[in-house]
Amino acid sequence: MANSEASGKQAVLVVGGAVAGSEAVAQFARRGFLTIVIEQNPRPYGKIEDGLPRWHVKLRRQEYDKIDAKLDQPNVRFVPLTKLGRDITLEEILSWGLSAVCLAVGAWRDRPLPVAGIDAYIDRGFYYQNPFVYWFNHYEEPDFKGPKYDAPDGTIVVGGGLASLDVVKILQLEAVGRALKARGLPGEMLELEHKGIKRSLDALGLTLADLGVKGCILYYRRRVEDMPLQEPPDNATPEQMAKTGTVRRKLLQNFLDKYLFTFHERHAPVGLIAEGDQLAGLKFAETEVKDGRAVIKPGTEKEVRAPLVISSIGSIPEPLQGIEMKGELFRIKDENTGEVEGLPGVFALGNTVTGKGNIQVSLTHGRLVGLHVCEYLRDQPAPPPTKVAAIEAKVKALQEKVGYSGNYKEWIANVEPAA
Repeated sequence: MANSEASGKQAVLVVGGAVAGSEAVAQFARRGFLTIVIEQNPRPYGKIEDGLPRWHVKLRRQEYDKIDAKLDQPNVRFVPLTKLGRDITLEEILSWGLSAVCLAVGAWRDRPLPVAGIDAYIDRGFYYQNPFVYWFNHYEEPDFKGPKYDAPDGTIVVGGGLASLDVVKILQLEAVGRALKARGLPGEMLELEHKGIKRSLDALGLTLADLGVKGCILYYRRRVEDMPLQEPPDNATPEQMAKTGTVRRKLLQNFLDKYLFTFHERHAPVGLIAEGDQLAGLKFAETEVKDGRAVIKPGTEKEVRAPLVISSIGSIPEPLQGIEMKGELFRIKDENTGEVEGLPGVFALGNTVTGKGNIQVSLTHGRLVGLHVCEYLRDQPAPPPTKVAAIEAKVKALQEKVGYSGNYKEWIANVEPAA
């Protein structure tokens, strides 16, 4: 096949401009490819903006700046407010004659809680994590028009990973902040988060009981040592796994000491408690861990009532028409290349492949797949200039449809949320 340098300019489209997507974009832009970024939101920050709780002020700003630097390049064409599957189809994109298409669409869909009938109670005593965290991140913005959520004291959280600890922290900060403000005492979220609830209350000579706060309860189906709070080394030895388990237990204990919630390991939800059209709690059973799996212990079922239940058991990608699924993730040939099964020239990267929300994991996978795509394109003919011009025209039409002028810095400044 003709070498791309002799044929012209490669044209690559990336769906999703957050951590993984922007890192792939950086690899393409560095090599002079025409790089199109289609983003479903006004801003390209993905889970950094809408999934990482808002107390991470410095981290969020750092990640925003990194993403901006990668996308604000002369040969990058940014298309905001355009969602794959809603505003444009994968089939349509593939008809453009692009050199490659990269899907960095993230994991925005909550993994279903495995309790029969539970989804009938969504927003009626039951929430999933993603919309709840989105509400927390944005509800204080003056122009926020999204769904309204509650964060009542005594909420049950089902989970066990870092995201579930974020949900727990939100609930504790909201409950304690409300109770302090009701007494005319300072209860600012950022201050409580920074100092920790225990230290903040100690300074005031108060306890949760003094405030009438019970605290939320986190239930995890395996052991503390199994919680994905710290990743073991690749090909870890039994000794390294044991050390990782010890670190996980210490991390959880530090979190418990700082934020004063209740934790139960080896408990799995097995049923729901309903009162009329409202969820009133869950039925839990004890488990034992066998070969890494949580197995229900017969005769241990009990009812736990609560004003709210939040499921935080992980996020998975939304299915896309034209993409085969393997379980909850996209079907790909190899995680290291991101090649999508049955679609030559289409690659998946980030959370859609790894199933993990960790920033560093997403960055590393975005770079790995981005470099593989660059290598793949070395032996692929670039589209002729007439085809590239036609692609540019299609991109321009999409930009005009959403009111994007082509100036990335100006756009980002204009869509910055009001303080």
